[in-house]
Amino acid sequence: MGEDWGQPVVIENRAGGNTAIGAQAAARSAPDGYTLLVPMDTTMVMNPLITPNLPYDALKDFAPITLLTKNISLVVVRGDGPRTIKELIARAKANPGKLNMGAGTVTSRLGALSFAKSAGIDVQLVPFKGSAEIGQAVLAGTVDFAIDSTGTSLPLIQSGHYRALAKYSRRPVPSLPDLPSLDVAADLPGLEESSTWIALVAPAGTPPAIVDKIHREVARIYADPAMIAKLENVGIFPVSSTPAEFDAFIRSETERWSKALKENANVKLD
Repeated sequence: MGEDWGQPVVIENRAGGNTAIGAQAAARSAPDGYTLLVPMDTTMVMNPLITPNLPYDALKDFAPITLLTKNISLVVVRGDGPRTIKELIARAKANPGKLNMGAGTVTSRLGALSFAKSAGIDVQLVPFKGSAEIGQAVLAGTVDFAIDSTGTSLPLIQSGHYRALAKYSRRPVPSLPDLPSLDVAADLPGLEESSTWIALVAPAGTPPAIVDKIHREVARIYADPAMIAKLENVGIFPVSSTPAEFDAFIRSETERWSKALKENANVKLD
């Protein structure tokens, strides 16, 4: 955007509060198109569902612009672990309650629990703050398998430290063309995709003309095959949408994960 518009683009990281601090700062900014927020599923869906007294309203405080990426989560084990997802499930069934399952974000944790429930396995969920901790636990054998992002898993898979058993999606992973989807490999029809995502929003009240201009710019960037290939090679999967499509996506994800949270009400996720 900076190159195309001849304007400096400053990336300001506002860490903390499970993305709530950055979201609050953006929500309070002037709706003039000069301050944007790059939220993730945690910001727009999970925080409103699990966090009391959230300092922003995901549906009222922001104007949706577009999705940017939809990650593909992988079921991974250590390089010397089970060779297939069915072998992992069989091991879990033979050792009820003894296998540990790692996951990072709340979305990933719910996805992990949905998989375990669908597969009929009794495993212990071990929550982590991020992929770095997950990697250490998988390699050390602290957890027997994990649900982790493609971007962070790929280097470990390519080096032989990780083995990917399945992808939690039916979308293609160019760098892992033969990796089966979890629902097919585990014979679990009806298991929905579990993926984290990143998007672009503006403060509520931003004029539609500005929102549309930014949306068109993202769509133009994503029309470049070289850009798409560069992102996919490192495990980032670009996805764009119209503002209306993104708004509908947020609402559908909220409904979907609200149901999953109720089904796992006895599990501490935050």
